[in-house]
Amino acid sequence: MHWALVGVAVVCVTVMAAGGVAAVLWRWVPPFGRDRALRPKLWGAGVLMSAAGLGLFMFLGPLGAEDPAVNFAVPLAGMGINFAGLAVQTLARRPGRVT
Repeated sequence: MHWALVGVAVVCVTVMAAGGVAAVLWRWVPPFGRDRALRPKLWGAGVLMSAAGLGLFMFLGPLGAEDPAVNFAVPLAGMGINFAGLAVQTLARRPGRVT
């Protein structure tokens, strides 16, 4: 059962990171976020940060070690990176500065 969960987590983080790369390189945002993401490159950077944070959290935390308490600081840092990525995605929904 553990390896099935790891496989599902790998697929989810990979799809999330691919969407972030597409937004950063080609300004492509998935259909569910097109009307809200006013700055696609910034949104993609936030998605990449969230994917990296979730990867750190999941694979070095609950899904990584036999004893999750061994590396307690790294999964917490991953959750911090995830929340920072969500904050960047929120900023991408606001209009930029007008010069």
